Amino acid sequence: MRRPRGEPGPRAPRPTEGATCAGPGESWSPSPNSMLRVLLSAQTSPARLSGLLLIPPVQPCCLGPSKWGDRPVGGGPSAGPVQGLQRLLEQAKSPGELLRWLGQNPSKVRAHHYSVALRRLGQLLGSRPRPPPVEQVTLQDLSQLIIRNCPSFDIHTIHVCLHLAVLLGFPSDGPLVCALEQERSLRLPPKPPPPLQPLLRGGQGLEAALSCPRFLRYPRQHLISSLAEARPEELTPHVMVLLAQHLARHRLREPQLLEAIAHFLVVQETQLSSKVVQKLVLPFGRLNYLPLEQQFMPCLERILAREAGVAPLATVNILMSLCQLRCLPFRALHFVFSPGFINYISGTPHALIVRRYLSLLDTAVELELPGYRGPRLPRRQQVPIFPQPLITDRARCKYSHKDIVAEGLRQLLGEEKYRQDLTVPPGYCTDFLLCVSSSGAVLPVRTQDPFLPYPPRSCPQGQAASSATTRDPAQRVVLVLRERWHFCRDGRVLLGSRALRERHLGLMGYQLLPLPFEELESQRGLPQLKSYLRQKLQALGLRWGPEGG
Repeated sequence: MRRPRGEPGPRAPRPTEGATCAGPGESWSPSPNSMLRVLLSAQTSPARLSGLLLIPPVQPCCLGPSKWGDRPVGGGPSAGPVQGLQRLLEQAKSPGELLRWLGQNPSKVRAHHYSVALRRLGQLLGSRPRPPPVEQVTLQDLSQLIIRNCPSFDIHTIHVCLHLAVLLGFPSDGPLVCALEQERSLRLPPKPPPPLQPLLRGGQGLEAALSCPRFLRYPRQHLISSLAEARPEELTPHVMVLLAQHLARHRLREPQLLEAIAHFLVVQETQLSSKVVQKLVLPFGRLNYLPLEQQFMPCLERILAREAGVAPLATVNILMSLCQLRCLPFRALHFVFSPGFINYISGTPHALIVRRYLSLLDTAVELELPGYRGPRLPRRQQVPIFPQPLITDRARCKYSHKDIVAEGLRQLLGEEKYRQDLTVPPGYCTDFLLCVSSSGAVLPVRTQDPFLPYPPRSCPQGQAASSATTRDPAQRVVLVLRERWHFCRDGRVLLGSRALRERHLGLMGYQLLPLPFEELESQRGLPQLKSYLRQKLQALGLRWGPEGG
């Protein structure tokens, strides 16, 4: 008589006393490492089986038809029987029942059903108060069934089955785990062999390391030792330029390496063009490092005098680095501010960037070189220096504290009492600007002229700008965000461009309130940040709200 569909078949005969659970061609006795001993061990089964119970059931419909061959999704004609078999496996009462559902329904079995069966097996063996008896023939048959069908598994099912098999205690060198591992390796893309790294020392080793795109992971000592091992003839301009660019790009303020570059520049002065010199000088300005090499500045002055008319852009780039170091040579300034030089660069493709650099140099002369009496950049040639936040700030805006600080100020002061990202003459972008009365009251910005006069010497007797609607002279307070990337990598020295900006804003009469990244990162949530900002503003004697006017 035919048995109704779905009804379990006859139970498999119990194994004899000496039966083993083996895969094709291998024997597996119940040793201490076997699944049976591991699962029934009181010391290890709870920990291992807890991993099984944390794995969610595999949902066949969420993986798509392409993963399981002809298995349809949704309401296809065979979707019901496929999902029905999964439910039967999930509700099986014994390991033998799991095997019978898989064995007597071959047309309905899909790859993911084997991972469902393994998971259910772990739940059964970890059940309380007493797990069902485990038949080794059942485990052997289930293992062989998975081994026979795993070539049709996709990579996801292989990973799940492998994980479950390990948690269940199948030996790592047993047939099931080995078969799954083999199928997994066949589906993973082959790893390219690691490139052979020749043993290079001295200049060659330094150049090879600096040319590697992942060189940032190299320890700094590798650079120093390679530099120390190099012979003088191996330290070519190309190698030293690579080193200078690496230090500048990654904000590495390493005195030994910077001093080596400065010494190389002095020794090779007559052999270097200004186009090479601009690259060698770049890290000194960017990293705010004035070398101890005594001939560094005289050497650069001689190079500028020799090369200024040959490479105008390189000349201005060198002066920009020296401007950050507050070491501008008057003779070079005379040359770049001369009418002939300005007329020459006006017709070049890089005219705009050179005019921007010249505008910054002119600002430095105005604020930092009171003894300079030479030519200056004509007013009609001047352009805003930095009319918007710098590229690094825009690139890292999602890591910046600016948005949360703006929200804190909005809730603390109100939107009308501060300005964000306001560019003040001669072209510096401020993070947050407040107008404050002489009594310390924070004033609405719309009632004040937020700009201090520039140049400062044009303001009679150095007085601050007066409000357009009141005669109360207003002080300008600039909240300066000092983000992590505004510093050299050691986190203690501001980059040259940041130090220059803060220095010039202070010389123009703006009162600076730095907000260091260490303090901002230590605030947990907006309430703490508001309390932090309140303390910072009150420390300056500022008042706001009903009592502040």
